[in-house]
Amino acid sequence: MHPRDQDTAPPCDTLHIYYIKGRLKDTEDVAGNGFIGNWEEEDTSFLFFSDYAPDRIDNLLKRQPHLVLADRFCMSYDDWHGEPIRPMRAGRFRIMPPWHTIDIATDEIPIILDPGVVFGVGNHPTTRDCLVCLEQLFDRHAIASTLDLGTGTGVLAIAAARLGSPKNLAVDNNFLAANTARRNVRINGLDDHVFVACGSAADFVYYPSDLIMANIHFDVMQVIVSDPGFFDHKWFVLSGLLRSEAEKIAAMLSDSPATITDRLVRDGIWHTFYGNCGQHDI
Repeated sequence: MHPRDQDTAPPCDTLHIYYIKGRLKDTEDVAGNGFIGNWEEEDTSFLFFSDYAPDRIDNLLKRQPHLVLADRFCMSYDDWHGEPIRPMRAGRFRIMPPWHTIDIATDEIPIILDPGVVFGVGNHPTTRDCLVCLEQLFDRHAIASTLDLGTGTGVLAIAAARLGSPKNLAVDNNFLAANTARRNVRINGLDDHVFVACGSAADFVYYPSDLIMANIHFDVMQVIVSDPGFFDHKWFVLSGLLRSEAEKIAAMLSDSPATITDRLVRDGIWHTFYGNCGQHDI
């Protein structure tokens, strides 16, 4: 196990989370030691600290009076992610945090993943099934470029690069997620093969690539698969869908040039599709 230092340790043992109604104009009023980041979603902000920070929050509310403190939470880092983050296997992939690396077999593909406070450590059923689909696609086809919409920690784009795709674009509309993905790209030594952009998934559907991937919310998925740019790609991997949502996406695809090759279902709940966009036979 690596020593707990700045590069190989979790952000902290305990997280102090401040739920704010409103979006910060900037983070200068809370920046400094112990500030981990700001997760923005619609008109709310979640500020993460490794230490109790009431004075900084009070200062923030005074300087940015449009903000309102809605709640505060304190929990362990492991509880935030739902369980301790340990090395795990998904197909040939071995995904591990930088503070707990392990020896890798010659037939395994290593991914070092530091999630910070961003969801996407690789253990969610939808992520696992996306990785399964990636292995199958790369085993059958030479894929030279990928587009990962809603990348989170960057795990799918990194996996695609590890499988041999030389050009990969990872996109997330959350600044904290994009920065986390960039750090993971750097940790894995893939700066020349994975580029991370912060922006709306819908704005990047047109970006040319052999494979488009999206493990994302249903409302965004609908926009993606209804965009004409979706069909300019060769293959797709779509996930993050509950059963009723999956049926709606399947119906949308059935009325399009795309073809679903396979459908993976985990726990009877989570659904993942992969197939071609009408540009190539699988």
